[in-house]
Amino acid sequence: MSTGLIIALIVIVAVAVAAVLTLRARGPRHGASLKRRFGPEYERAVARHDGDTKAAERELSERVERHGSLRVRPLEPAERERYEARWTAAQERFVDAPREAVAEADRLIAELAGTRGFPAGGQYEEQVAALSVHHAHHVEGYRRVHRVAQAHPDGAHDGAAGTEDMREAMVEARALFEELVRPSRHDGGRRGAAGGRTAAPATRREGHRTPSLLHRRQAKES
Repeated sequence: MSTGLIIALIVIVAVAVAAVLTLRARGPRHGASLKRRFGPEYERAVARHDGDTKAAERELSERVERHGSLRVRPLEPAERERYEARWTAAQERFVDAPREAVAEADRLIAELAGTRGFPAGGQYEEQVAALSVHHAHHVEGYRRVHRVAQAHPDGAHDGAAGTEDMREAMVEARALFEELVRPSRHDGGRRGAAGGRTAAPATRREGHRTPSLLHRRQAKES
Protein backbone atom coordinates (compact mmCIF):
# COMPACT_ATOMS: atom_id res chain seq x y z
CA MET A 1 0.00 0.00 0.00
CA SER A 2 1.45 3.34 -1.03
CA THR A 3 2.24 6.07 1.48
CA GLY A 4 -0.22 8.41 -0.22
CA LEU A 5 -3.07 5.91 0.11
CA ILE A 6 -2.25 5.34 3.78
CA ILE A 7 -2.32 9.07 4.44
CA ALA A 8 -5.65 9.39 2.60
CA LEU A 9 -7.19 6.60 4.71
CA ILE A 10 -5.92 8.21 7.91
CA VAL A 11 -7.48 11.53 6.88
CA ILE A 12 -10.81 9.86 6.06
CA VAL A 13 -10.89 8.05 9.40
CA ALA A 14 -9.97 11.23 11.25
CA VAL A 15 -12.76 13.18 9.52
CA ALA A 16 -15.28 10.43 10.31
CA VAL A 17 -14.29 10.34 13.97
CA ALA A 18 -14.50 14.12 14.20
CA ALA A 19 -17.98 14.05 12.63
CA VAL A 20 -19.19 11.44 15.12
CA LEU A 21 -17.78 13.39 18.06
CA THR A 22 -19.36 16.59 16.76
CA LEU A 23 -22.76 14.94 16.41
CA ARG A 24 -22.50 13.51 19.90
CA ALA A 25 -21.59 16.90 21.28
CA ARG A 26 -24.43 18.59 19.43
CA GLY A 27 -27.00 15.95 20.34
CA PRO A 28 -27.95 17.19 23.83
CA ARG A 29 -27.87 20.83 22.72
CA HIS A 30 -30.03 20.07 19.71
CA GLY A 31 -32.50 18.17 21.86
CA ALA A 32 -32.63 21.02 24.38
CA SER A 33 -33.24 23.50 21.56
CA LEU A 34 -36.14 21.42 20.22
CA LYS A 35 -37.57 21.07 23.71
CA ARG A 36 -37.49 24.85 24.20
CA ARG A 37 -39.04 25.49 20.81
CA PHE A 38 -41.81 22.88 20.96
CA GLY A 39 -42.58 22.78 24.68
CA PRO A 40 -45.57 20.44 25.25
CA GLU A 41 -45.37 19.35 21.63
CA TYR A 42 -41.92 17.86 22.37
CA GLU A 43 -43.33 15.72 25.18
CA ARG A 44 -46.22 14.66 22.98
CA ALA A 45 -43.82 13.55 20.23
CA VAL A 46 -41.73 11.56 22.73
CA ALA A 47 -44.90 9.85 24.01
CA ARG A 48 -45.99 9.04 20.44
CA HIS A 49 -42.63 7.33 19.91
CA ASP A 50 -42.96 5.33 23.15
CA GLY A 51 -40.27 7.33 24.93
CA ASP A 52 -37.74 7.23 22.08
CA THR A 53 -36.39 10.78 22.27
CA LYS A 54 -34.13 10.35 19.23
CA ALA A 55 -37.06 9.34 17.04
CA ALA A 56 -39.16 12.19 18.41
CA GLU A 57 -36.38 14.70 17.78
CA ARG A 58 -35.94 13.45 14.22
CA GLU A 59 -39.66 13.98 13.61
CA LEU A 60 -39.62 17.48 15.09
CA SER A 61 -36.46 18.40 13.17
CA GLU A 62 -38.13 17.29 9.95
CA ARG A 63 -41.11 19.53 10.75
CA VAL A 64 -38.78 22.49 11.22
CA GLU A 65 -37.04 21.73 7.92
CA ARG A 66 -40.38 21.57 6.08
CA HIS A 67 -42.16 24.49 7.69
CA GLY A 68 -39.65 26.59 9.63
CA SER A 69 -39.21 29.10 6.80
CA LEU A 70 -42.96 29.47 6.18
CA ARG A 71 -43.90 33.12 5.75
CA VAL A 72 -47.18 33.99 7.45
CA ARG A 73 -49.44 36.17 5.32
CA PRO A 74 -50.90 39.19 7.12
CA LEU A 75 -54.67 39.48 7.40
CA GLU A 76 -56.42 42.50 5.99
CA PRO A 77 -58.50 44.34 8.62
CA ALA A 78 -61.74 43.28 6.92
CA GLU A 79 -60.62 39.64 6.90
CA ARG A 80 -59.77 39.82 10.60
CA GLU A 81 -63.19 41.27 11.40
CA ARG A 82 -64.96 38.53 9.45
CA TYR A 83 -63.08 35.77 11.23
CA GLU A 84 -63.70 37.36 14.63
CA ALA A 85 -67.42 37.70 13.86
CA ARG A 86 -67.63 34.05 12.79
CA TRP A 87 -65.87 32.86 15.95
CA THR A 88 -68.18 34.93 18.13
CA ALA A 89 -71.19 33.48 16.29
CA ALA A 90 -69.85 29.95 16.85
CA GLN A 91 -69.44 30.67 20.58
CA GLU A 92 -73.00 31.92 20.84
CA ARG A 93 -74.32 28.99 18.81
CA PHE A 94 -72.78 26.58 21.31
CA VAL A 95 -75.55 27.40 23.79
CA ASP A 96 -78.21 25.67 21.68
CA ALA A 97 -76.19 23.58 19.21
CA PRO A 98 -72.82 22.60 20.69
CA ARG A 99 -71.99 19.97 18.07
CA GLU A 100 -72.56 22.38 15.19
CA ALA A 101 -70.58 25.10 16.99
CA VAL A 102 -67.57 22.83 17.48
CA ALA A 103 -67.69 21.74 13.84
CA GLU A 104 -67.72 25.39 12.81
CA ALA A 105 -64.76 26.15 15.09
CA ASP A 106 -62.85 23.28 13.49
CA ARG A 107 -63.62 24.55 9.97
CA LEU A 108 -62.86 28.12 10.95
CA ILE A 109 -59.37 27.38 12.32
CA ALA A 110 -58.55 25.27 9.26
CA GLU A 111 -59.67 28.07 6.93
CA LEU A 112 -57.94 30.80 8.93
CA ALA A 113 -54.66 28.85 9.01
CA GLY A 114 -54.86 28.35 5.26
CA THR A 115 -55.53 32.05 4.72
CA ARG A 116 -52.45 32.94 6.76
CA GLY A 117 -50.24 30.76 4.57
CA PHE A 118 -50.19 27.40 6.33
CA PRO A 119 -51.05 24.26 4.33
CA ALA A 120 -54.72 24.16 3.37
CA GLY A 121 -57.25 22.58 5.70
CA GLY A 122 -57.70 19.65 3.33
CA GLN A 123 -54.17 18.61 4.33
CA TYR A 124 -55.03 18.35 8.02
CA GLU A 125 -51.96 16.44 9.21
CA GLU A 126 -49.55 18.67 7.31
CA GLN A 127 -51.39 21.78 8.46
CA VAL A 128 -51.11 20.66 12.08
CA ALA A 129 -47.40 19.88 11.60
CA ALA A 130 -46.79 23.39 10.25
CA LEU A 131 -48.83 24.99 13.03
CA SER A 132 -46.86 23.02 15.61
CA VAL A 133 -43.64 24.64 14.39
CA HIS A 134 -45.00 28.18 14.76
CA HIS A 135 -47.66 27.77 17.48
CA ALA A 136 -46.42 24.77 19.46
CA HIS A 137 -48.07 25.82 22.72
CA HIS A 138 -51.57 26.09 21.24
CA VAL A 139 -51.80 23.56 18.40
CA GLU A 140 -53.14 20.82 20.70
CA GLY A 141 -56.34 22.84 21.08
CA TYR A 142 -56.90 22.53 17.33
CA ARG A 143 -56.27 18.78 17.48
CA ARG A 144 -58.77 18.45 20.28
CA VAL A 145 -61.55 20.43 18.62
CA HIS A 146 -60.94 18.49 15.39
CA ARG A 147 -61.19 15.15 17.22
CA VAL A 148 -64.40 16.18 18.95
CA ALA A 149 -65.89 17.54 15.71
CA GLN A 150 -65.11 14.27 13.94
CA ALA A 151 -66.42 12.13 16.80
CA HIS A 152 -70.10 12.83 16.02
CA PRO A 153 -70.38 12.53 12.23
CA ASP A 154 -73.77 10.82 12.44
CA GLY A 155 -75.40 13.34 14.74
CA ALA A 156 -75.35 11.05 17.75
CA HIS A 157 -77.03 12.25 20.92
CA ASP A 158 -74.96 14.55 23.11
CA GLY A 159 -74.68 13.16 26.60
CA ALA A 160 -73.53 15.36 29.48
CA ALA A 161 -69.93 14.12 29.12
CA GLY A 162 -69.99 14.79 25.39
CA THR A 163 -71.16 18.34 25.94
CA GLU A 164 -68.41 18.96 28.48
CA ASP A 165 -65.80 17.56 26.10
CA MET A 166 -67.04 19.89 23.40
CA ARG A 167 -67.04 22.88 25.74
CA GLU A 168 -63.46 22.22 26.85
CA ALA A 169 -62.33 21.66 23.26
CA MET A 170 -63.90 24.94 22.17
CA VAL A 171 -62.23 26.86 24.98
CA GLU A 172 -58.83 25.27 24.33
CA ALA A 173 -59.03 25.86 20.57
CA ARG A 174 -59.75 29.55 21.12
CA ALA A 175 -56.11 30.13 22.13
CA LEU A 176 -54.87 29.09 18.68
CA PHE A 177 -57.60 31.09 16.98
CA GLU A 178 -56.46 34.20 18.85
CA GLU A 179 -52.84 33.54 17.88
CA LEU A 180 -53.78 33.24 14.22
CA VAL A 181 -56.16 36.18 14.04
CA ARG A 182 -54.06 38.77 15.85
CA PRO A 183 -51.54 40.88 13.90
CA SER A 184 -48.09 39.29 13.95
CA ARG A 185 -44.78 41.10 14.26
CA HIS A 186 -44.34 40.59 10.50
CA ASP A 187 -47.44 42.69 9.78
CA GLY A 188 -45.42 45.83 10.44
CA GLY A 189 -48.19 47.51 12.40
CA ARG A 190 -50.73 47.27 9.60
CA ARG A 191 -53.21 50.12 9.63
CA GLY A 192 -56.91 50.04 9.09
CA ALA A 193 -58.80 52.01 6.49
CA ALA A 194 -59.12 54.98 8.85
CA GLY A 195 -55.34 55.28 9.15
CA GLY A 196 -55.08 54.13 12.76
CA ARG A 197 -53.69 50.86 13.97
CA THR A 198 -55.97 47.88 13.58
CA ALA A 199 -58.02 47.36 16.71
CA ALA A 200 -57.18 44.44 18.96
CA PRO A 201 -59.11 41.28 18.02
CA ALA A 202 -62.55 41.05 19.55
CA THR A 203 -61.65 37.66 20.94
CA ARG A 204 -58.97 39.33 23.04
CA ARG A 205 -61.21 42.12 24.22
CA GLU A 206 -63.88 39.60 25.09
CA GLY A 207 -61.45 37.02 26.45
CA HIS A 208 -63.79 35.99 29.29
CA ARG A 209 -66.93 35.67 27.22
CA THR A 210 -66.36 32.20 25.85
CA PRO A 211 -66.41 30.30 29.17
CA SER A 212 -69.54 32.12 30.28
CA LEU A 213 -71.30 31.52 26.96
CA LEU A 214 -70.38 27.86 26.99
CA HIS A 215 -71.28 27.46 30.62
CA ARG A 216 -74.77 28.72 29.80
CA ARG A 217 -75.32 25.44 27.99
CA GLN A 218 -74.64 23.58 31.21
CA ALA A 219 -76.90 25.93 33.17
CA LYS A 220 -79.80 25.21 30.80
CA GLU A 221 -79.35 21.48 31.30
CA SER A 222 -79.16 21.61 35.10
